[in-house]
Amino acid sequence: MARSTLLFLSGLLASAAPVVYAQQFGGTLGEVSAESVLSSSGSPSSSSSSSVSTSSSSSTNSNFTSSSTSTIDLAAIGLHTLAKANGLLFFGTATDTNLFNDSAYMQIVNDRNMFGILVPENSQKWQPIEPTQNNFQFNNSDRVHSLANSNQQMLRCHTLTWFQQLPAFVTTTAWTRATLTAAIQTHIANVVGHFKGACYSWDVVNEALNDNGTFRNSVFFQTLGTDFIPISFLAAAKADPNARLYYNDFNIEFDNNKTAAALNIVGLVRRAGARIDGVGFQGHMTTGQTPSRQAMANVFRKFTALDLEVAITELDVRQTSLPPSTAQQAQQATDYVSMVGGCLDVDGCVGVVAWEYTDRYSWIPSTFPGTGAACLFDENLEPKPAYTAVASLLAAKATGVPAGATIAGIGAGLTNSGAGGAGNGGGVSGGAGVNTNNNGGSPSTSSGTGSNSGSQGSQGSTANIPSAEFIGNFGGRPGLVAASSVNGANAGGGSNSGSSSSSASGSTSTASSSSGSGGAYGY
Repeated sequence: MARSTLLFLSGLLASAAPVVYAQQFGGTLGEVSAESVLSSSGSPSSSSSSSVSTSSSSSTNSNFTSSSTSTIDLAAIGLHTLAKANGLLFFGTATDTNLFNDSAYMQIVNDRNMFGILVPENSQKWQPIEPTQNNFQFNNSDRVHSLANSNQQMLRCHTLTWFQQLPAFVTTTAWTRATLTAAIQTHIANVVGHFKGACYSWDVVNEALNDNGTFRNSVFFQTLGTDFIPISFLAAAKADPNARLYYNDFNIEFDNNKTAAALNIVGLVRRAGARIDGVGFQGHMTTGQTPSRQAMANVFRKFTALDLEVAITELDVRQTSLPPSTAQQAQQATDYVSMVGGCLDVDGCVGVVAWEYTDRYSWIPSTFPGTGAACLFDENLEPKPAYTAVASLLAAKATGVPAGATIAGIGAGLTNSGAGGAGNGGGVSGGAGVNTNNNGGSPSTSSGTGSNSGSQGSQGSTANIPSAEFIGNFGGRPGLVAASSVNGANAGGGSNSGSSSSSASGSTSTASSSSGSGGAYGY
């Protein structure tokens, strides 16, 4: 992980407002001391004298104390930003045009902090995109592409050769080897060619295997045997040499006969002289029946050992009884962590995609009647314990916080728009407002009576955070994060005393601080 990204997350943990709701991971429920987070991350600010107070105080506040606690609003930062901080390329979601009129739903889809890659759930499949032979309909899939492009999100493209959602002409034509080969090649040349340069990856062949590891008796297999697989990969590589080409399937997570057959598909493609870059693990799981984190990582490594990348491509964890109990929700959270944690533990795992982020539009209830509640957000678009668990996992690994610590929360205030400080005092690192003047004063979430004094802080140095990563709910613009603000070091000296209480007034406060340059977040 780049040091600038680590500094960014450490700074957020030092400056976020307190959170009441938390998710426990092997330790006691509570909040994490900002000091311990910074210390564990190796940031030089672990010994600085900046402070963030989260409770009423009547004494001079110049150092972190054992009672100083700050936690991070994981809903405000988002899964993609946290995933990137762990070295993943993306955390994303499936979506499609039939949902675009739901403005509340779309507000979360459009947040690049939350989702850095989109997948057209249905509009790139064969039936909607080529409903009759050589008649290509790109309108809906183009809208998903345009959405991702306008949001500066990646696009994961899905899918080319699959036994379901086929148009009638594919399932009813009396094919020969030559005519079906030509139909596959024409379909892939047109579809992949249309999106050339737009797709991070393509699911070239999808679900070619039965659960016992044998090949599905699809129209493709009936006519071409296993040759339809390398035929598809060769055509996709020709149409877009730069897109990553995937085999994608479900239930290959369990290290069983189907897993072994998926490994054999890799060899099948390569022996034919075709390129395959990755394998997608769909991750359609059932609560309480999900592989452990270690087991999941072990399966991933079987594929990455073949010089492949892997990804979790369609993640959800369905409940078998509704509504789920508190215990079932906790188990679901554990299962999500097992899947995402397994990805984090393997260098070749590049990212995670949720197959719809909300129960409002999950495919599960209609496909598996009597089950559901499978997603990270509920039907009201509220984060569930599973969301908190995944975000906690990502934040903990990114900052080096011990696994037994609790840093997670929903409902805190990183989106506070309090006015930034005027720079007339030694800046205290932290606060939920945004200050872009970089002259030492930083926003504070405390107000009350007391004295404010200090010399003006100096211009803040900056840590180069990838600018595209911090667009979204923060209400700011892409840019640089002041490294000294992350580290809690400010040039201005001073004191802050008096009775104070938590507030969102955006007032400026000062505290004695170590020597260094001032500044505040300006993303």
